[in-house]
Amino acid sequence: MARAMQETVALMLKGIDRYNPENLPTLEKYVELQAREGAYDLEANLAVLKLYQFNPTQYRLPVAQMILLKALANLPHTHFVLCKCLIDQQNLDHEEIKHIVYLHDLLETCHFKTFWDDMKKVTKIVLGISGFEDSVRDYICHVVNITYNNIEKETLSTFLGGLNDYQMKAWMNKYGWKENGKNLIFISNQEENIKTKNITEKIDFDSVAAIMQLAR
Repeated sequence: MARAMQETVALMLKGIDRYNPENLPTLEKYVELQAREGAYDLEANLAVLKLYQFNPTQYRLPVAQMILLKALANLPHTHFVLCKCLIDQQNLDHEEIKHIVYLHDLLETCHFKTFWDDMKKVTKIVLGISGFEDSVRDYICHVVNITYNNIEKETLSTFLGGLNDYQMKAWMNKYGWKENGKNLIFISNQEENIKTKNITEKIDFDSVAAIMQLAR
């Protein structure tokens, strides 16, 4: 159903009609569909937040929460920062929004265990975001993939939210990780992933002439 609405919303966001407050109910319904069906449309979500800026009396906290959580689930993209910048300070100071911002900071700073512990405080709304936890795990796996040669099995399990052995194997298979002894998991040889680059800077005559002119 979210896909069916995508074309309708895309047409709605063209031209000056993009900021027509009469579109808000449709756009809010689209946000709810994205959350329920695992779809994602950043442009539409940004339009909702912009409309809230222009029409503060129509602001809906649950919709803003869903938009932020959908952006959070799309790390390492910077969508969360874009969405946060469109929320007025008064609304950012709301306890529920502050907590989602805090969860984002925990992920960005790789405090994964604390993230899973603190996520319990927003469990109710997270349950309404289809695939949220697995999307976060994808991000954590991305960080592990570019950081570790080997990692302790227990540490990886903690990073991923306290998964059991069966669940761990599924994620290991997804990323091609192998057990390296009883308690270690081989991720990759990070030294082999380092690639040298030749950087060539080209400065044309016009640029040099302009600099010399200023130096006179």
